[in-house]
Amino acid sequence: MAKIHILPEHLANQIAAGEVIERPASVVKELVENSLDAGATRIEIEIEGGGIRLIRVIDNGEGMDEDDVLLCLERHGTSKIREDRDLAAIATLGFRGEAIPSIGSVARLTITSRPVGSDLGTEAVVAYGKLVKIHEIGAAQGTRFEVAHLFGNTPARRKFLRTVRTEQAHVEEVVKNYALGSPGVTIVLRIDGREILHLDRTLSLQQRLVRLMPTAAPLLPIGDPDATTPPQRVFGYLALPEATLPAAARLRLFVNGRAVRDRMMTHAVIEGLRGFLMKGRNPAGLIHLIIPATEVDVNVHPAKHEVRFRNSRDIHLLISEAVAGAMGDYQKTVQGRIFGPSRTRQTSPIPLDTRPVPDSPSRVPIPPDEDDPPRGTPRAASGALHADRQVPAVEPYRPANTAGRGVAAAEPEPATAPDADARLPRQATLAVPERQHHGLQVIGQLDDLYILCRNDEGLVLIDQHAAHERLLFEDLRRQYTGDRIASQSLLFPLTTELSLFQARLVDQHLIELQRMGFALRHFGGNAYVISGVPALAGQCPPQELLLDMLEQFGSESGQGERENRIDRILATMACRAAVKAGARLSTREIEALLDRMARADLFSHCPHGRPVWKTIGRMEIRKWFHRA
Repeated sequence: MAKIHILPEHLANQIAAGEVIERPASVVKELVENSLDAGATRIEIEIEGGGIRLIRVIDNGEGMDEDDVLLCLERHGTSKIREDRDLAAIATLGFRGEAIPSIGSVARLTITSRPVGSDLGTEAVVAYGKLVKIHEIGAAQGTRFEVAHLFGNTPARRKFLRTVRTEQAHVEEVVKNYALGSPGVTIVLRIDGREILHLDRTLSLQQRLVRLMPTAAPLLPIGDPDATTPPQRVFGYLALPEATLPAAARLRLFVNGRAVRDRMMTHAVIEGLRGFLMKGRNPAGLIHLIIPATEVDVNVHPAKHEVRFRNSRDIHLLISEAVAGAMGDYQKTVQGRIFGPSRTRQTSPIPLDTRPVPDSPSRVPIPPDEDDPPRGTPRAASGALHADRQVPAVEPYRPANTAGRGVAAAEPEPATAPDADARLPRQATLAVPERQHHGLQVIGQLDDLYILCRNDEGLVLIDQHAAHERLLFEDLRRQYTGDRIASQSLLFPLTTELSLFQARLVDQHLIELQRMGFALRHFGGNAYVISGVPALAGQCPPQELLLDMLEQFGSESGQGERENRIDRILATMACRAAVKAGARLSTREIEALLDRMARADLFSHCPHGRPVWKTIGRMEIRKWFHRA
């Protein structure tokens, strides 16, 4: 007697339901997809008891006649595909024909539907895989599915469900996904008779996201949602990297309107935000990818949560460039808002010199810009006090007691000329600062860390270390990309002993190390002599910087990861070379920093993702004092 036999149809459907129908949210997902594929412009979802007691989905789609109602209850009964080639270009959300018979095998299912042009509709009742009755009935155009007593015939499945509250939350997530994936459809969600969500089809994608994302953070637009070309395009909205987001905020991904989970797409978004997103933080918002159906395979997961792209590298590049381009546009907008239209003067960059100054009275002053007033000519400032002061170099970093210091007025400090060839003293304002070419009016420093300024919108606070770090990072990356980072020879070369693994890394990445400004030569065994270091490395000990770079090189994998590690190394160099927190800056140094920020392409975040600036509007300040 044969051991192998064919399973009964109802048992086969229950097995299929185990893959497709995991919980009430799975039922809602399959039924909403059917409604969208039917061309519905309004979908109402109702659940009771977390979806276990009742799920009702009503749409105004094209509807079904009696024959179609019966066929949709059969396994693999579908109107979406007919031939093999259709499977290679799936343009609908559903296509397998498994969902409805699977639902009917584990619940009491009632289908009521009336097609366009018909006077009467059809109602079919299925109880746990068996057709109970089918008859004509008066009904509105469209289809209504009612699923009652889910998993009533499989108590073991029901036992593994979570609490009613948890199952409701999963249903809400599914509905939100399709509300954001199909913005031209009215979506209504009711839970236990209470309307939880009502999104009209007239709402834009951005308006829907604002209602659904649990944060008031500003949104960064990506691409154009209304564009129809090219065939491969990206659009969406992301929360700004500096926004404070709750744990519930997350990134939602869509491919041709289908909600998916895809690591490559997530990585592409993070890559586009590289240098703006702090470590440990994840992007939030939504990204829509429109792509020809022949370029993506959606038939790789039972619940269709995952997809496979024909050319993942091109998709990754498309998304990352779209996000990076949007961040670049945002930078320009912020730049104009902070620094204003008065940013017209073009000058050469003035780096902040953070090298230690000897304790002798000599200091080398920073040369003025080419269009500064002649020496000895007072700079006009209404009501300002003037004093003959020589503009000093940047103060060396000295830990200072900030207690009681508060806001220090931005002013130059006296410096003694080292010799007769020193620059002549010049007039400098000490009280009311005037508006400079960068468009900001400097007020002073707070705790020798934050630069306080004023513009037309209100108060601007700038983190001096983060700002300088970003500028140095861009300089280093520009030098590295162009040819090599400028190197500075050591007066006394240093010998360092490396491990065997580290010595091999030096041999493998010697060209990269040289491009980064290091001058190395083998000294026998695993020892190397360091005779030159990156000129912008500041006071970082050469051995520590070299070991840090070798550690990064030792853990890299793949071209994309290599580029990220190069940026991390350059960010470390910039961080250690930048002006430190606690360093008192003169007016000249503050002006030089702001001038460079006003002309920089990227300046809003340090390379580690920390924000550089924060604005406080006049209206916000007035509200603090109940003057609004």
